[in-house]
Amino acid sequence: METVAVSLGEKSYLIHIEENILDRLAAQIGKADKWFVLTDENIDRLFGDRLSKALGDLPHSKMTVTEGEISKNFQTVEAVINAMVTARLTRHSVVIAFGGGVIGDLAGFCASIYMRGIRYVQIPTTLLAQVDSSVGGKTGVNVVTGKNMAGTFYQPEAVIIDTALLEKLPEREFTAGLGEVIKYGIIYDYDLLTFLEKHFRRFYVPDFTLLNQLISRCCQIKAEVVAQDERESGLRKILNFGHTFGHALETLTDYRGYLHGEAVLVGMHYETLMAQKLGLISEEYGRQITALIGQAGISVDISGTPLTAIVRQMTADKKNSGGLLSFILPTGRGRVAEYMLTPEQTHSLLCDT
Repeated sequence: METVAVSLGEKSYLIHIEENILDRLAAQIGKADKWFVLTDENIDRLFGDRLSKALGDLPHSKMTVTEGEISKNFQTVEAVINAMVTARLTRHSVVIAFGGGVIGDLAGFCASIYMRGIRYVQIPTTLLAQVDSSVGGKTGVNVVTGKNMAGTFYQPEAVIIDTALLEKLPEREFTAGLGEVIKYGIIYDYDLLTFLEKHFRRFYVPDFTLLNQLISRCCQIKAEVVAQDERESGLRKILNFGHTFGHALETLTDYRGYLHGEAVLVGMHYETLMAQKLGLISEEYGRQITALIGQAGISVDISGTPLTAIVRQMTADKKNSGGLLSFILPTGRGRVAEYMLTPEQTHSLLCDT
């Protein structure tokens, strides 16, 4: 088993990574008077019986929601809270987030506000959630005007990563997860980037020894960043590379045009080109990044979405300040920095990319 510690004082927790660890779940999740599982219909169909068997005699109830970003809204939050009340959850109960990033964000948000906060455990079932969204305590829901505009910082009790669940992950979802993996190589660990260049297609098999190590390294990076900056006042901002552009694209396509990781891949492509235009990185390094993104096979053609609309949507991003747009841009191998740009500068930089 790979184990990664997230060091946050009294809020510290462990990430456990191993194939088929779900079968030993009861030994990993501590104690509670009741357990409440939040999952989506697809994950419940694939793994619901296995999770119930793993929970065994532990008192638990379950709620399923519609798969995808369409469920990450306040209407669903109210339904989940009502279900938690009906299940008679107390302050000694624990919520289990069993699914991808949407379920993790939604379950974490509901746990953070139910009775002013009860414990929750992350059991991520997608690669993207395993390497990124399940770690660090960000929760959130979408509103009409933007993605994740309502949310909390609320750390889980533990993260249980069963890599065997990825065997049933559709290739498109796997590729979306690799988008976040690529991000870590660009923002923090150039050796990871070059490793991905050489072995990109091997992760689709999957080779569990290799995959467990890859997920562990990504979790280590996320844990190191979060331990230094839990609430995103400084260093943690680097995790937003590709997200300013990507979130705008997701919102403008009503969360239906792209998976989150796909939008981040497109965002990283264009934000890398912006960095080149600003002279922050060499053309050679820029080509290296965009070539690796290209291995994911995601179209970066955005001609169907007006650039003016994308830039306008970026102005609603919660990371902005003083009328300036916040971008995390590459500055060197394994290094990035925040740059604040006007909407006009942004439009000009993107015009000829």
